[in-house]
Amino acid sequence: MDLFNTSVPSAFTRRNFLGRGLVLASAAATVPHFISRSALGMVAPEGLSSIPGVPEDHVLVVIQLGGGNDGLNTVIPYGDAAYYRARPSLAIPAARTLKLGGNNGGAEVGLHPQLAGLKDLYDEGMLGVYLGVGYPNPNRSHFKSMDIWHTADTSGTGTGWLGRYFDNDCSGAPGSASNPLSGISIGREAPLAMKGSRSQPVGFESAELFQWLGKGVDDSLATHYQDITRAGVASNVDPNSSTAFLMRTALDAQLSSDQIRKAVSQRPLVAYPGNDLARQLAMIGAMIRAGLPTRVYYATLGGFDTHAGQGGENGRHANLMQQLGSSIKAFYQDLKAQGNDQRVMTMSFSEFGRRVAQNASGGTDHGTAAPMFLAGPMVRAGVMGEHPSLTDLDAGDLKHKLDFRSVYAGVLANWLKADAPKVLEGNFRAANVLAKA
Repeated sequence: MDLFNTSVPSAFTRRNFLGRGLVLASAAATVPHFISRSALGMVAPEGLSSIPGVPEDHVLVVIQLGGGNDGLNTVIPYGDAAYYRARPSLAIPAARTLKLGGNNGGAEVGLHPQLAGLKDLYDEGMLGVYLGVGYPNPNRSHFKSMDIWHTADTSGTGTGWLGRYFDNDCSGAPGSASNPLSGISIGREAPLAMKGSRSQPVGFESAELFQWLGKGVDDSLATHYQDITRAGVASNVDPNSSTAFLMRTALDAQLSSDQIRKAVSQRPLVAYPGNDLARQLAMIGAMIRAGLPTRVYYATLGGFDTHAGQGGENGRHANLMQQLGSSIKAFYQDLKAQGNDQRVMTMSFSEFGRRVAQNASGGTDHGTAAPMFLAGPMVRAGVMGEHPSLTDLDAGDLKHKLDFRSVYAGVLANWLKADAPKVLEGNFRAANVLAKA
């Protein structure tokens, strides 16, 4: 299948203020541009954009699979005998794979049997499976390779690719810093991918912690805090002064906290599985349902560094597959019940795959290329590209077939309607990610 289409901040920042004055969520909590627009009440009119051609109703959800997901036991080349020779105890029997149909470069592929949730989305035309995704001269260090994916730069340095998207007011071209759009990350630490030179995401583990915690120190502080943070800019204060900036920031932070906690307090419209990824996606679903103007949400599922005791149909990796598939399926059931499924694209990736051959400890070691998934009613569904050869290897590793930045470029250009070359700081052929690109 054809993968491609043709088509200087203030020295005193909001982050400084919050870090020194307001205890919001955790050390990772930061304040993005969108809360600087308190007059918007934290809710932007759906589909309305101040930037021509930029659809603010489009949402991207990123799921990071931390630790290096074993791509060969995720999207299984069950038609290739070399797979079974390389993995005598870890290979998934062909009869047990959830077959995706078609012949891709001589190797028929299927999903791990615990990915039934993703197979359901695939059968509904809501899943794109991108084979052999990686980058040139791959790095097998977790930290360095993750930095490469986060920055979209093979040096692994600089700002995050999504942070640059926010810096450019979500259009790819520099604009005003007052655009009320940014990202929210669920977790202990906001990812590098979302950190720009001017923009920082909101980051929190739980909504209960995303608030001022001074009341827990002394109840008498609460009244004074509310008086200060909800007052806005006093009439006798120069609106262009640092004092006015602090007053606006305090109000914005309070509105952000209130809005997010109110949003996630809603009960989901469907039942989610009882795992941490599902918990994160349920919170994201609640914030989407509440109409927050956030363009990008970020969730993480860890535990993929399976050097030993990985298991085939059962075991550690199988459990992670079950969590991934069931959580994404529940998320889209929730979005459909809300009437928001057409608005939300989900992308999942891992910093690298695993080596082709299993090791002596019943696991797999750090490798290179691996599959990516895009989910949602708008995605170009099916198996994209050719599976890498399992015999023509690079020192025991797969040779990548598709640069991950081509997938990023496709998402930026086609879904988020951004100037992908400006955001990615380079020209990459945009993968054809939409059903109607």
